[in-house]
Amino acid sequence: MSDFKWAGVMPAITTPFAENGEVDHEFLGRHVNWLVDHGGTAIIPFGSLGEGATLEIEERAACLETLVAAVGDRVPVIPAISALSTAGAVKLAEMAVDKGCRGLMVLPAYVHKGDWRENRAHFAAVFRATELPCMLYNNPIAYGVDVLPEQMVELVESFDNLVAMKDSGGDHRRITANHALMGDRLALFAGLDDMPVEAVACGAVGWVAGLVNALPAESVELFRRAIAGEWEAARELYHWHLPLLRLDCVPEFVQLIKLVQQEVGMGSERVRPPRLTIEGAERDRVIELVRTSLATNPLNN
Repeated sequence: MSDFKWAGVMPAITTPFAENGEVDHEFLGRHVNWLVDHGGTAIIPFGSLGEGATLEIEERAACLETLVAAVGDRVPVIPAISALSTAGAVKLAEMAVDKGCRGLMVLPAYVHKGDWRENRAHFAAVFRATELPCMLYNNPIAYGVDVLPEQMVELVESFDNLVAMKDSGGDHRRITANHALMGDRLALFAGLDDMPVEAVACGAVGWVAGLVNALPAESVELFRRAIAGEWEAARELYHWHLPLLRLDCVPEFVQLIKLVQQEVGMGSERVRPPRLTIEGAERDRVIELVRTSLATNPLNN
């Protein structure tokens, strides 16, 4: 079903905007190749970090064309599938196939926080819409929908193309619980930037990462050490990395990660309204944190 392995560090990419507010396609293509050059194993556009909810369907289509053309066969493009309606999500899934994507990351419907019967029907419609392998994105904090391990078993037993799960609930016991119930049948991914090492210890094989947009070498090396069981070396790098990784775990994470990108010379802090760039003391604090951290980067010292 899948010609790639669901594992490793998969960047959930930011969407770059030009000064006129349009998507900057030149930088988009250059950025994702830089991420792949540093070890990213897939490219995931249109997630929360990618400001997917602000993109029109025509913009998503154009972005997919740019992304698929940019990375070619090097890694899969796996767009987040999120919409207000189930019909809209199915349309996006079908468009992903047409544009040459090789997998999907499926979210609950926006806004409506349904019960399990409704959420199961929504997920099922998207899984049935294509033969592409799918990752279910569970983020109860952001989306108000929590897919329990027993419910994941139900979905996995019903849909062969459901092969992975990204969990952003922040409870490492969920990784353990899902692994205990489904073992290697489901590739489990850390979904928050401040949990990859713990998630690996609990059975995760991948990390859908955010700060990787600015620091890919450090993110990939951290995950490599954890997967290899080099726990002391992982702990050392994690200790340095965590203050930056925690920028992914606050409400302003989009603005903050884009600001870090700007600081390392790989992107702009421009966001699309209703988001606005960070200003004042908070912006100064983050810039100081980034510059201090970069000066003590253990991979460069």
